[in-house]
Amino acid sequence: MTRGKFIVFEGGEGAGKSTQARRLIGFLEERNIPTVLTREPGGTAGAEAIRTLLLDPPAIGEGWGSRAEALLFAAARSDHVEKTIEPALAAGRWVVCDRFLASSVAYQGGAGGLGAHSLYELHQFGSAGMLPDLTLILTISPALTRNRLAKRDGEHTDAISGRPAKYHRKVADAFATIAADPRHKACSIDANAAEDEVFASIRAAVQPLIEQRSR
Repeated sequence: MTRGKFIVFEGGEGAGKSTQARRLIGFLEERNIPTVLTREPGGTAGAEAIRTLLLDPPAIGEGWGSRAEALLFAAARSDHVEKTIEPALAAGRWVVCDRFLASSVAYQGGAGGLGAHSLYELHQFGSAGMLPDLTLILTISPALTRNRLAKRDGEHTDAISGRPAKYHRKVADAFATIAADPRHKACSIDANAAEDEVFASIRAAVQPLIEQRSR
């Protein structure tokens, strides 16, 4: 059995990751590639429970410090990798995930001030250092982010989306650094364009993996 490919969508709030991940699933399935669509935090019952603890303001109360937040994300990811991602890849399925390690490095490591090194060490312990075959980092302007979040969330933002603009600028800066890190096999995608144009760029980035599969 040929191992499946692991493709991750990354980027800041409102970049269109979920929409484009769903489109990619459809594109792959049209080519008879078996797929799994998943997300972080989430993807298992336990990880979805942790998602509520991390993102739901009523459940959080005063909120989490950066270290506690990083540990919760890592715990959710460990369960996700063990129970969903790794079994699917071993069975030959392609896994498309909305966020993964790069988000922890950008949010808790960069904006949260923990530094990238500690997040990579935590990931090595919690998820055996698993990394994607391709990381698609969707980049978007702050103005378009604000407009999209206002339409998407209104007044009901989650605990991380609702953080100050300064925090999200640090996240964007961290993603720019991650894009240049060969460990992530990253490709930056301009998400300011129209949805179809963005997806055309994603198709072009994924095509080499599809060609490898058919050899």
